[in-house]
Amino acid sequence: MQLREELLKLLEEDREFRYAVAGLLGFREILERLDRHQAELEKLWSELKKLREDMNKGFERRDEELARLRRDMFEGFKRHDEEFEKIWREIERLREDMNKGFARHDEELAKLREDFNRHAAESNRRFESLEAELKKLREDMNRGFERRDEELRKLREDMYRGFKRHDEELAKLREDMKRGFERHDEELERLREDFNRMLSIIGRIEGRLTRVERTLEKLTLDIEEEAREVVRHRLREMGVDAKLERLELPGLELDIYGASGDLCILGEATVRLGKRGVEELARKVEALSRMRPDLLRPRTIVLAYTSLATREAVEEAERRGIWILKATGDVTKPPELQQ
Repeated sequence: MQLREELLKLLEEDREFRYAVAGLLGFREILERLDRHQAELEKLWSELKKLREDMNKGFERRDEELARLRRDMFEGFKRHDEEFEKIWREIERLREDMNKGFARHDEELAKLREDFNRHAAESNRRFESLEAELKKLREDMNRGFERRDEELRKLREDMYRGFKRHDEELAKLREDMKRGFERHDEELERLREDFNRMLSIIGRIEGRLTRVERTLEKLTLDIEEEAREVVRHRLREMGVDAKLERLELPGLELDIYGASGDLCILGEATVRLGKRGVEELARKVEALSRMRPDLLRPRTIVLAYTSLATREAVEEAERRGIWILKATGDVTKPPELQQ
């Protein structure tokens, strides 16, 4: 009851609040009617656009359009309600655009989307809360034609004042838009400067990446050569003399391949060896046995040459019987070869 009394008091004393409530009530009711009268809505929207164009040409044309609008309003209460809603909807939209447009424009796009979603949710809750009041309003308006005529008279007066405020709001909006676009142009200029600086930085980064790629390529070739030399030396110590080279097949490459008698050597060279590298080496050996079994021998040494092997890689290699070695010595136990 206290909330109702406060609302009634505000409606009686606060003219702006009364206008806002009147606009919201009309907006909700006509939204419901729009679902049932789409064809009439399109016709009225066309007339409203024509009315807005005539208003910009002068008060004389606007008076004529308002007179025609009043005649159209008397043709049926539904048409009046729809026109009323459209006018107030336009005024509300312009007011919101003026107050929020450039403030949101200066914010990040992510924040703009969040604000829009919150605004939509708030509007939905507001429309739901007005449903009962709209029902009561329709009942009161249907109780007597005289009361409806009085409300229409007041509505016309409010519309005249609303159009006056609308013109003032449009003038302010134009000024704000002009200042906003000037600020926008300044921001674009700064963005261009930042973008040009960024392109310069990217160019330098691309140059560095190119040098890094060349360095990595050279390092890869160096470690492969080093791996073949070290493995060849270790095999000689084990009594095996085999020529080692790089094996390249369609869809399969091995850094180390060699064969001597009934023994073949298969291996990879890498700066850092992880568990995945061991698994990949085992996969390549299996693939080679399917693709080119003629390159294999009854006895096979599978090895990995590296500068650094992780604990997981060592455990996986020991489980699979893969020999891991580096320049300074063995990481896992080398295979035992019968002399």
